[in-house]
Amino acid sequence: MKLLPTRMRVLAVPAIAALTIGAADDAGPAIRLNQIGFLPETAKRAVVPSDSTVPLRWRVLDEHGKTAAEGRTTVVGADPASGDNVHLVSFDRVTKPGTYRIRISDQTSRAFAVRPGLYAPLAFAALNFFYQNRAGIPIEARYAGGAQWARPAGHPSETATCFRGADERGTLWPGCSYTLDVTGGWYDAGDQGKYLVNGGISLWTLQNLYERQAASGRFTFADGRARLPEAGNGINDLLDEARWEMRFLLAMQIPDGVRTEVPVGPLPSDDPLTLRTVDAGGMAHQKVADRNWTPLPTPPHKDTEDRLLYPPTTGATLNLAATAAQCARIWRSVDPAFAVTCLAAAKRAYRAAVRNPQVYATNSFTGSGGYGDNDLSDELYWATAELWATTGEAVYGDALRAMPARSAPAAEPNWGNVAALGTITLATTPGIPQAEAASARAALVAAADGFLAETERSGYRIPYATLDYPWGSNSSILNRAMMLGVAHGLTGDARYRAGVVDAMDYLLGRNPLDQSYVSGFGARPLMNPHHRFWAHQLDPSLPGPPPGVVSGGPNSTSMSDPVAMTMKGKCAPQRCWKDEITAYALNEVAINWNAPLLWVAAYLDGGA
Repeated sequence: MKLLPTRMRVLAVPAIAALTIGAADDAGPAIRLNQIGFLPETAKRAVVPSDSTVPLRWRVLDEHGKTAAEGRTTVVGADPASGDNVHLVSFDRVTKPGTYRIRISDQTSRAFAVRPGLYAPLAFAALNFFYQNRAGIPIEARYAGGAQWARPAGHPSETATCFRGADERGTLWPGCSYTLDVTGGWYDAGDQGKYLVNGGISLWTLQNLYERQAASGRFTFADGRARLPEAGNGINDLLDEARWEMRFLLAMQIPDGVRTEVPVGPLPSDDPLTLRTVDAGGMAHQKVADRNWTPLPTPPHKDTEDRLLYPPTTGATLNLAATAAQCARIWRSVDPAFAVTCLAAAKRAYRAAVRNPQVYATNSFTGSGGYGDNDLSDELYWATAELWATTGEAVYGDALRAMPARSAPAAEPNWGNVAALGTITLATTPGIPQAEAASARAALVAAADGFLAETERSGYRIPYATLDYPWGSNSSILNRAMMLGVAHGLTGDARYRAGVVDAMDYLLGRNPLDQSYVSGFGARPLMNPHHRFWAHQLDPSLPGPPPGVVSGGPNSTSMSDPVAMTMKGKCAPQRCWKDEITAYALNEVAINWNAPLLWVAAYLDGGA
């Protein structure tokens, strides 16, 4: 198809600026709510920190000061996760589009909108995050949203060989006799490593969003709507972005016939590893990354460290098998040749993982994250489910039925626990036998019911009732929201959609810090993420984050950075956060956190 002129492609992008704020304002009145507003037809809640033991009278005022709704708060009481005593305001009956405020006694909230289409700008901004974190290509102002975010290509020709020599625990690695051209893909997080196990769940989430939109016929990101160099090529823009990462994962696969030395079996805690020679053909390298950590800030095009392939792992190989199988069924009708490539790689990877089931990642290399995972039963289940859904071949169905993970309760996914991804595929992909599909649907609905039950135990009314907020807690909440959205699609029950709204309300300001954890959205947005290019806090010549970037969020369990360590033992779990670039345990950004933000924003916009 003929490309659209550049100007036409840019003009086709939905506006983002209407919901962005250039700088954070001071904390507002103690009425916590979603700082970008509400959709007319969904649940609307605000939370009020107050020591009052009796209900408080509230009013919702329109732009003319007239009362649109009124009532009394529900006293929730003490909330250990936030350290607050809280009241709840529910104003679902405010459905007329307009601008409103909540008044309680002498407190008046910030203005908020009620209108359709509220989440479309966020969905497009969250997708653009992935373009801005591409490796191997210049990031251009016309696609990035402004000259401040433009930069030369990082690692534009990345042909790498394997790490050779001693690691931090004294293991001697032999290196390899080959190189791989692994140009492209997405930088993972605040650093410039590229990882299979984090790329896998991120890519799956984008591809799943496309599958859901294809099933519904509502394509949020139809060709030419997003800001991408590929816009106008006749292919859905979401698929264009997904393929950028898929090609990188494919490039990380080891050629057939290669034998290499790896640790096999459980890893000792700190001693040098014993390496064994295995047939590594078809396996995938765990990552390509810098030999040493780069300092803050280091824009990608100024990274001078050696780029190295790190040893293959079974986990990385199964991530490749799963996402490539998913790729094959998506691209069959779009680009059949690419689909064939993906399926061949998926089958090769699966065979290699079955042949080498216990090659685990070691956390003994500097310069990049380890992503160690010593339980790969969930990855095997996920990859098997994807291959079965794509091929229908009995060998995968028979293997799946014998796996304990098939009958285990569903939990929200993360890079180290991906079973739910396979369950979602089994529940929603046409052609899965009725018994298996029904079992998967039941597991997902049961998990969603559990999340809703947690909402009732949470003072800030989110589907996440815990006193242990982990690294990347916001992604845990977003992945729960994604599963609630899946349950809504399976059942039509509006309670699950209300749970998604609760989760997004928390991310966008209904929290004890009165903080929007998403850059560019809300009155007090994220400003200073841990990132080597979006580093304006350290270097005024560099930009802050573009709109649509989500912070990892409060972390009360792994408070390892200098900022977090000063807060340890002194903050309620939801308050263990600070908007500081050096706070990597609290304020890093990552592809696997932005992926569910994209999914959930598109879902709330009606496109999933």
